Amino acid sequence: MAIDIRIKKVEPIASPEEIARKYPLSPASQEFILSARETVNDIVKGNDRRLLAVVGPCSIHDPRAALDYARRLKELADKVGDVMFVVMRTYFEKPRTVVGWKGLILDPDMDGSYNIQKGIEVARELLVKLTDLRLPLGCEVLDPIIPQYIDELMCWSSIGARTTASQTHRNLASGLSVAVGFKNSTDGDVGVAINAIKSARNPAAFIGIDKNGMSAVYHTTGNDCGHLILRGGGGSPNYYEDDVEAARKAMAAAGLVPSIVIDCSHANSNKQWQRQARVLRSVIDQVCWGEKAIRGFMLESFLQSGRQDIPSDISQLEYGKSVTDECVGWSETERLVLRAAQLLRQGEEKPL
Repeated sequence: MAIDIRIKKVEPIASPEEIARKYPLSPASQEFILSARETVNDIVKGNDRRLLAVVGPCSIHDPRAALDYARRLKELADKVGDVMFVVMRTYFEKPRTVVGWKGLILDPDMDGSYNIQKGIEVARELLVKLTDLRLPLGCEVLDPIIPQYIDELMCWSSIGARTTASQTHRNLASGLSVAVGFKNSTDGDVGVAINAIKSARNPAAFIGIDKNGMSAVYHTTGNDCGHLILRGGGGSPNYYEDDVEAARKAMAAAGLVPSIVIDCSHANSNKQWQRQARVLRSVIDQVCWGEKAIRGFMLESFLQSGRQDIPSDISQLEYGKSVTDECVGWSETERLVLRAAQLLRQGEEKPL
């Protein structure tokens, strides 16, 4: 008698240790990652007054284009390193409201075949190459098992608006070795993210797999580098001064040191790439006027501006253009980041 009547098939998958041996991280890259993590932690805690700048594609679907983008971003990061610490956004999993492409790890061939083993290998190989460029990397944590395959390559992570309320993800965040940003919910509720930050600060336990692929119980110490990501919601942005002030006061009332990152995309820009510039202008203006609770910003950026649908013939994809949310193109990204850095330097020279 069939018990699992809705399971079509079960496929074995290589363990995290097997994948890591195939795509190893060099000792020099390990040292770089540890250093970058410390820098991010210092920024989140307010010990380093540079801004955290999480910049990169909404989602990565083409490793070649991602490497092309990363080389440019590395050069830009070096130019603004005195006032910003740039982390490349490397998102491989995409939560969907209903249906849609779920990201490179789950569906690397973009055809619904869900060759997850291939996706994990492609993602890890790319992350190793990006780290070799000495770019810090940031990922969204969605599937609770995936971090075992790539977590040692991350320097920062986020929990998305659809999963911030999930106890599974709060427990997972409490054990991650990187700073974790919790997004406000899709309806704009900031309180759920603040509760998540408080929850993740405490020790927890959860079931996962170890590096050998065996089921295990993980006991965590708690994560003291949780922070709030304002991404707008409920049809309204929440990056304005009043919004930031309200979020700062709510964090303080909850017994937390206010630490806020503003997402220039999503509901803050109504998912229109041209509007990300106005969000970033507001962020920089607030920082220059003395808003110390703002610790960074997120910018969705790729080689080409805008977005495209995934065609039935994948060879027809436009190179370097997002297949999920709209992104700012490279030339505009470079202009925005350089201009923001210039304004930050002027603000330091002429404190208000």
